[in-house]
Amino acid sequence: VQLQASGGGLAQAGGSLRLSCAASGGTFSSYGMGWFRQAPGKEREFVAAISWTGGSSTYYTDSVKGRFTISRDNAKNTVYLQMNSLKPEDSAVYYCAAQRWSKYFSSDYDVMGEYDYWGQGTLVTVSS
Repeated sequence: VQLQASGGGLAQAGGSLRLSCAASGGTFSSYGMGWFRQAPGKEREFVAAISWTGGSSTYYTDSVKGRFTISRDNAKNTVYLQMNSLKPEDSAVYYCAAQRWSKYFSSDYDVMGEYDYWGQGTLVTVSS
């Protein structure tokens, strides 16, 4: 599976960006999808995840709850991350990742090592 992330850029604090991650080479609907981010000098961290069924099976780190929304369109093989009310601390390289179907996804969604494929990252910079 190849993942191509896009949509990053420069935004002002309080603004919005929408990231996209297009998948190819696999059965997209059978993968749980996640977004992670890495700020300069910091470790990569979990941001959001969505199960293969989408819908209510979404997960967020506390710092983005109520501001970010993850969604997927299985017909387009794409997962999205809508980011609203952006803050300077959201600045980072954002990575999308895919995890093969697992009955443990509801507990492993934030574990980087459980993801099988990673995209190249897209840079988000939020100015104050």
